Amino acid sequence: MTNDTSSSAGHEGLFADILNMASLTKSQRRVAEALSHNPQMIAFADTAEVARRAGVNNSTVVRTAQALGYRGWPDLQRELRSLYLTSISTEDTLIEHGPYHSPLHQALERDIANLRHAGESNSEADAEAAVELLAGATRILVFGLGSFAGPATVLAHLGKTMGYNISHEGRGSVHIASAMNDVGEGDVVVIINLWRTIGQLRGAAAAARAAGARVLVITDMRRGLLSEIADHVLIVPSEGVSFFQSITATTSLVYGLLAGMEAAHPERSRKALRRTQLLWKDLDIYLD
Repeated sequence: MTNDTSSSAGHEGLFADILNMASLTKSQRRVAEALSHNPQMIAFADTAEVARRAGVNNSTVVRTAQALGYRGWPDLQRELRSLYLTSISTEDTLIEHGPYHSPLHQALERDIANLRHAGESNSEADAEAAVELLAGATRILVFGLGSFAGPATVLAHLGKTMGYNISHEGRGSVHIASAMNDVGEGDVVVIINLWRTIGQLRGAAAAARAAGARVLVITDMRRGLLSEIADHVLIVPSEGVSFFQSITATTSLVYGLLAGMEAAHPERSRKALRRTQLLWKDLDIYLD
């Protein structure tokens, strides 16, 4: 990251919504200002380094993050890092990540870290609320476009296998409008959107809320444009290697939701599973 005056000013504006000075004490504002003016710290600095740059003690850094609505410095650091990555070009993302000595192993190590951070970012209460929302839905409509269609497809496919009235729309434009046409009270709309916010999906979330449906968002930004309009938000780190976002943590979270959905309606789920297995046989789907 560069640290010239224009770059610092640009990042100060970029982080303004997260580093809300109005909610901070004088010493906490020094931390926020240090982060705004030294964006190169975001990726690698620990609490001690941030404290040194701001001229405060370590505990002030932690309290600053908490005052801003985060669990601590690592949680705030990930949010700022995610926001920074959305602001640069795909080519600059490649430069940011640098060369790879072993792309395969570095990708695996990144995903291991993402899985750990996903566990830290979502409390048991967060998970239970999301499962309760899905388990009580009359109908579930899942949106996931592009790369993020993968975990959305898993959620809809296995949810359907367990007897849920659930479907996935992976296309944009008029297909979103058609899918949303009869959404109403009792329904749940799940939006899986990482990295940059897709305007059509934010519009779908707003339309769902207006129609009386509930909205569950799975995203990598606690303060994102989708998060602010959702009933429930689950946070999944998405930074991968190279230029793309990783969906590993998102997919693992989806499997956790599915396990909770099965446990919420065990008899219905098992009846549906038995029916599905009979259809496998009747349709000669599997050869072994």
